[in-house]
Amino acid sequence: MPMVKPDDVKTYIQSSLACEFVEVRGDGQHFEAVIVSTAFRGKSRVQRHQIVYRALGEKMREDIHALSMKTYAPEEWTS
Repeated sequence: MPMVKPDDVKTYIQSSLACEFVEVRGDGQHFEAVIVSTAFRGKSRVQRHQIVYRALGEKMREDIHALSMKTYAPEEWTS
């Protein structure tokens, strides 16, 4: 199986979640993401992470071994 690249993870997130900004860094197994989405408005940090995990679906279990993320609603990101 080919190694997953940060751009792949970014594409996986953007294909299932409407985002205003996504940045992903990583080494092929461990990734860090900054995600800005209106879907995060009024949600707790845990709920936001669950939204991202749902967007990644099977990819989270099969291809991505670790993902740390910072999630923001648009108004939190600009402030």
